[in-house]
Amino acid sequence: MQEPTREPEDCLDPKVLARIGGLELRARLIVEGFFNGMHRSPHRGVSVEFADHRAYAQGDDLRHIDWKVFGRTDKYYIKEYEQETNLELVLVVDCSESMQYGSDAAGLTKHEYATALAGAASYLALQQHDSVGMALFDDAITKFIRPANNSQQWRLLVRELAAGTGPGKTSLEGVLAELADRLQHRALVILVSDLFDDERGVIRGLRLLHHRRHDVIVWNLWDQAELDFAFTGPTAFDGLEEGGRLLTEPHSLRPRYLEEVDEFQSRVRHACGRMQIDYAVLSTASSLGVALSEFLATRSARLRQRSSRVSGRR
Repeated sequence: MQEPTREPEDCLDPKVLARIGGLELRARLIVEGFFNGMHRSPHRGVSVEFADHRAYAQGDDLRHIDWKVFGRTDKYYIKEYEQETNLELVLVVDCSESMQYGSDAAGLTKHEYATALAGAASYLALQQHDSVGMALFDDAITKFIRPANNSQQWRLLVRELAAGTGPGKTSLEGVLAELADRLQHRALVILVSDLFDDERGVIRGLRLLHHRRHDVIVWNLWDQAELDFAFTGPTAFDGLEEGGRLLTEPHSLRPRYLEEVDEFQSRVRHACGRMQIDYAVLSTASSLGVALSEFLATRSARLRQRSSRVSGRR
């Protein structure tokens, strides 16, 4: 698939421009206060923060000898520093038809919540000097932006996020397989989706990313009404990805529905746990800051794990 072509902004639909502006503002407000989340790894390198000394070995750069220590001990010691470690982050955002759903007209649809979350996470990651890329998908990857860290990257990501949803159904197994082929380097992959797909296919797709040694986070996004199913009286349900309308009495269906939702989440969580994939259920009614806090914590842990592997520590 070729890289997406882009039009000048003055050729865009005014509604799209408005969505871009709204998404930029929302994302900036969400990440305010998170910049103290910058993390350094214990992987030793040459940077700006002193960490420790070690004995000089032949071939070490003489510029890093601590001459004050030499003056006291008559021995050569090298200054070691903590090295800032950067991730390659790829946000994989579901733009299928089911993501259009929003039970509260005054609130956010699942897609609006997902794009705000992805925009904020990418903004935060870029501020921490990570490279950020993105894949938007329904039954296939519709847009792919390679990871980069430059002054225009966040604007490009937000522009693509603001384009809205498509008419396609979710098809995660094929999407994740295509993504695994596209990624040239090991990355932290964050999947933002309602996972309304065959769960066995979802798990196979996640397993492929895990097999390719990518770190994966799954943000399983639900509208609060999909979690509570607190509908009253006879209600007609229109399928977004599966055609047809169902007129039913929600009260009688609610216990079985909630049981099915709980079992689905439990199976996916268990499968992710076996692959050391972080899985979190997010509601459109919950704070976006909670997910970003977890992202920062996970990012920090990933950096420490990578540094430990590189340095041979346990």
